[in-house]
This record gives sequence, structure tokens and C-alpha cells, in this order.
Amino acid sequence: MNSMLKRVAVAAFAPLLLLALSACAPTVALTPAADATNADCANVIVHLPQSVAGKAIRQTDAQATSAWGDPAAIILRCGVTPPGPTTDICYTVKGIDWVIDSSKQPVYTFTTYGRTPAVQVVVDSTLTSGQGTIVLDELANPVSFIAQSKTHKCENVLAPSTPTPTPAPTPSP
Repeated sequence: MNSMLKRVAVAAFAPLLLLALSACAPTVALTPAADATNADCANVIVHLPQSVAGKAIRQTDAQATSAWGDPAAIILRCGVTPPGPTTDICYTVKGIDWVIDSSKQPVYTFTTYGRTPAVQVVVDSTLTSGQGTIVLDELANPVSFIAQSKTHKCENVLAPSTPTPTPAPTPSP
């Protein structure tokens, strides 16, 4: 192949190669949860959507994990320890109960309630629209492959204690 033809070929394919290489985001380094090898987690992972809240799925280096966005705006880990009774807020989204930890706002951690193994989703709301409702909605189908306990539902989460009002005395006639 003459040098002129080589230069034309390189010039034609260089932009395509550059585009392909720039689209490759690095692998997200995560730590697997204690029960990541649970078969129910495998069922969740194989049903995950390719995008969540408009963010593309990323490659991770830990079993039963996933991430979306570059930088990672949404991280999922299956096999975390299920939460016990708590006074944290509990939401039900598409039939999935989630306990929310908002102590690190604007990063919110949602953990399924009443499912073993539990699924944890961490959402950086500065990189997504909203605080996680869209994310939980889009992840409801894969998470539903883990059965919900009949006794552990959002309505069974402990409510913060509130004083019980004392009835006013009834005046006697």
C-alpha cells in the first residue's frame, strides 16, 4: 500500500477509533455485599435496565453490583444485610418498600425493606434529576425478583415516637 493511500485510510478511520475509545468509561470499582453470591442477586442483576434516569449502565468490578452514569451517579449493590426495625422513612415505589437514609445529602441511600437479600441503591442527586424516585421506579422490576416478606412492609416500620395527647377532662354537670 503506498504512503498516500495509508494516510487516507488513517485519516478516514482515526475519528471512528477516537470516538469508540472516548465512549469507553473506566470500570467502576465497588465492593461486593456480604451475600452477593445469593442466587436472587443474580436474578436481579440479569434484569437490570441498560439506562436509569437517562444514565447509561457501566461495567463494575464486583459481583452483584451495577452503576449508571459517568461519573457514576447511581450505584446498586445486591446482597446487603436487610434493615431491621427503624425510624427512618420508608417509601413504597411500584410495590417495592425502600428505607431511605438521607444523612449524607445530596447523596441518598435506599435499601429494600422486607426482602432478603436486600438491595441497596445509592443516588447522587447532584448528578441525577431528583432524589431517587425516578431511579427506584426504573429499578422496581429487577428488584421484584426478590420476594417480599409478608410481615416486613413499610407500614411495619417503627414510627418516630410522638406523645399521646391526654384527653381534656369532661366538665361535670
